[in-house]
Amino acid sequence: MLNSGRLRLLSLLETLGTVRAVAETLHLSASTVSQQLAVLETETRCRLLERTGRKVRLTPAGLLLARRGREILDQMAEAEAELHALNDEPIGTVRLGAFQSAIYTLAVPAATRLATTHPRLHLELIELEPHESGPALRSGEADVIITTTDYVGLSWGADIEIIPLGTDPIVLVLPPDHPLTGRTTVNLVACAEETWACDRPQSYMADLTVRLCRESGFEPRVACRFSNYLMLLHHVESGRSIALLPALAITPDHAVATRELSTPVHRNIAIAVRRGTTQRAAVHAVVAALRDHPELPALSAPHQRPGRERGGFGA
Repeated sequence: MLNSGRLRLLSLLETLGTVRAVAETLHLSASTVSQQLAVLETETRCRLLERTGRKVRLTPAGLLLARRGREILDQMAEAEAELHALNDEPIGTVRLGAFQSAIYTLAVPAATRLATTHPRLHLELIELEPHESGPALRSGEADVIITTTDYVGLSWGADIEIIPLGTDPIVLVLPPDHPLTGRTTVNLVACAEETWACDRPQSYMADLTVRLCRESGFEPRVACRFSNYLMLLHHVESGRSIALLPALAITPDHAVATRELSTPVHRNIAIAVRRGTTQRAAVHAVVAALRDHPELPALSAPHQRPGRERGGFGA
């Protein structure tokens, strides 16, 4: 009889690539993970792993079992949910991964609605950027993710179901008394002498900011780099910088002004789940709550807003 816990370890190893990464994800020691995988080899009477230097990789048998194991684990979760919800009541825990600017604008409002409509459903929120959310979804660390389908580092296979939410414009964020607030839209050429607040180097929004500024003929002069948008917005609010951010990141409690770019740029926002899991009442309820987003006038229907789609950014 195959052990579901050991199957999960093997599936995580295929997704994450190293025993150490699996151990860190599950808060176990690397030796414990290795021992359990050795037991799984004994149980299956198959060689599942082979060493290449200091690393291990899955054999063809290991790859087969890892991928089938993921299907088995999903089916077990579905069966458990069905047994606990024969009356179609969403029940149990659903782990929702979302990038930073979607936490308070999409995920928290959905959680608030679900607490009222489905009190026996527990929604666990996890901050996951697009490069993290795809692997987390496939490994089972997350059941539902909010991501951007523009991120070029993600591969969407037949095992993942994509549910479009809309498009989110990239806006120029200015101090409230900045001279550029007198314009309806802003050409970035007008910002060549400005001081910028940015995300960390090689992050999605930092890369996008540099790319758009260079296309406008200048290199941005950066005053600060914060991965936390709250700190970044405070810096702009103080009058010491300007920034480019997704509209979802701007909340009314910040004393900043936003202006659309004269050549619009947007990102496509979507929900992603492992195919078949929307049949689980709890996952279906979470997806439905996320699609009901009256708080978000900035999030337009897919392909409704004109503008460039830029691959490789999120947050």
